[in-house]
Order: sequence, then structure tokens, then C-alpha cells
Amino acid sequence: MSEQHEPRPRVAVVFGGRNSEHAVSILGAGSVLEAIDRSKYEVVPVGIARDGRWVLASGDQRYEIDGGELPAVDAQGSGLALPSGGGPLVAYDSGSIPIELGHVDVVFPVMHGPFAEDGTIQGLLEMAGVRYVGSGVLASAVGMDKAYMKIVLAAAGLPVGPYVVVRDRDWRTDRDRILKEVQELGWPVFVKPARAGSSQGISKAHNLEELERAIEFAREHDPKVLVEAAIMGREIECAVLESMGDEAARASVPGEVLVRGDHEFFDFEAKYIGDDMSLSAPADLPEDVTEELRAMAVRAFEALGCEGLSRVDFFYTAEGRLILNEINTMPGFTAMSVAPQLWAVTGLSYPQLVERLIQLALHRSPGLR
Repeated sequence: MSEQHEPRPRVAVVFGGRNSEHAVSILGAGSVLEAIDRSKYEVVPVGIARDGRWVLASGDQRYEIDGGELPAVDAQGSGLALPSGGGPLVAYDSGSIPIELGHVDVVFPVMHGPFAEDGTIQGLLEMAGVRYVGSGVLASAVGMDKAYMKIVLAAAGLPVGPYVVVRDRDWRTDRDRILKEVQELGWPVFVKPARAGSSQGISKAHNLEELERAIEFAREHDPKVLVEAAIMGREIECAVLESMGDEAARASVPGEVLVRGDHEFFDFEAKYIGDDMSLSAPADLPEDVTEELRAMAVRAFEALGCEGLSRVDFFYTAEGRLILNEINTMPGFTAMSVAPQLWAVTGLSYPQLVERLIQLALHRSPGLR
């Protein structure tokens, strides 16, 4: 009598998407696909093209920057129907009979930015009753919108820097008031889309002329813009990971982001192109500051109701103050991204981190929790 084997859990790794972080998502997915233990899981790579079409990733899908060219999901190939209640994933071609690809046990959305990390894909998966890696709808939405994120963090007693929100209608109808409010922050200021990531659309303004240009530039990515007072300090980042069972979330060692070259801040090129960024981990901080920062990172994670993994970014000023800049509910996830590097230094390798996130999702019930 032949030995019966339990079927391997099926993991759909979803990447791409309809936003400016399309390529960043693909870079992370390449690392995840390489790290997943194929003897333990069956893996289905699923790309979302820029037009929103879901496709099975072809065997020649590129997951890396090639000669300065960013990767993109090829919209050719079979379209996909989202499973419901953990049902079968179905592929279809125009004019052909749908093909059942099997059940999906968990979705790993390696996705960033609007229509992805902002609660939209999480809501879609919740409606379908499918387990997934990472934070739920509310935490994802609040974490994506930096204006509301700061409101929640401040309400939790965490220190955030001064800022002004520039809403679309106000910019069109009450520009003088907004410019006056921003001037009260002092110069320089950082201007960024309220709901974007990977440093897309961010610039630094030193005067009113630069400010107006910076706001218009940010509005190319998002009609809602955030203007923040520049805080002089070291950029320190800390990753937080949900624990199994009822244990509290755990913080990694903190790390300091160091940017070389002509970059005035940690922009997209410094993060992903070239070698102008490095991470010093553990960061050289007094022991009491390290412990305070890690505790604050966990408080931020819990204030938003995060799940899975998050990265929390701080400024550490010359006066010894910690100011929380933002929390990212689905941080950059290549093997060389900040959050995975911080966990590697803390003692959890990239494959172990991927395994932990999948197991957390598999043990989490869909729906309200």
C-alpha cells in the first residue's frame, strides 16, 4: 500500500500592481520566490499588470533591474479569476475553457502603494475569504495614508513632527492659506504624496517657489499631499514582527540608514539603483535609546493594529529626542531591503522571515479578528 502524503499548502505570491511602485513590488517578489521552501509549499507566481489584469507569471518574468531598466509584469498570458472561500484559482484565455489550477491556501501580496498596500487588495482577499500575509484592511489603509497615520500615532502618545496636509480642493481654492501654514513650519520642508511609498514624488523645498513646484510634483502621484517640517537628525529604522500565539510583537535591532553621493534624502535612486545607500545595524545608539526606540516601534505597530511585518522609521536628534516619522505595513521586501536586513542582524534570516510570515497567515482566520 503506497504511503499517503499531505498536500503542500499552496502559496500565491502576488506582485506588480497599478501604481508607480510596480517595479519595486516585482523586485521583492523575486526574492520571496527564491526564498520559499518548495519542498514545503507549492508556489504560484501571480502578476498584476499596470492595466490591472491578473496573470500567471510566465517562466521568463524578470524580477531584477537589468541595465538600469526596471522590470514589469507582462500582460500577456492567462487571465486569473480570484478564488472564493479558499476555492480554486482559475485561469482563462479569451474564447477558451477555464482551467482550474487548484486551491490557494494563502496569498503573499508583495505589493506596495495605492491599489495594493493601502487595504484594497486586503479587502478583496477578505471578501473572498482567503488568508493572506500582512496587515488587514484598516491597518493597511491607515499606514498608507500618512496624514491619518500621524493622527493615530499621536493619539497613541507617540511623538510625530509638525506637518501640513494639502488636500486637492484646498490647493485649488485656498492656496494662499496653505502656503502661509507651510511657512509657519519653517524652511526647509519635505513635500511628499500622502499615499505613496518608496520615496516616489518626494522633494525638499527651501522657499515658496520651490514649495509650489514640489507640491505640484507630489500631486502627480497623489492629489493629497503632506508637507513636513525638516527634522535634523539621524535616520533610524526598526522592523516589527508579529509573534505566534498570544505573545506581543517583537522589534528587531535598530539600524541607521546612511546615504552617500548627491542625495539630500533617502530617495528612490538611493534605495534601489546604484550603491549610494547602506545600513549600519545595530545602530550606534545609547542602550537606553535603543530600548526606547524598540518599545516605541512595537507601540506604533499595535496602535495601527498591524499584522505580519512592519518597518517603523525614526529621527534621532542631536538633543537626544526620538521622533517617529512613519510606519510601513508592507516595507520593501527584497533580501537587501532594510526590514529583512534588520531581522537578519537580529538573528532571523530572510528565508526564515518568509517562512514566519507564511505561517502567521496560515494560522490566522479570515474575517474579523
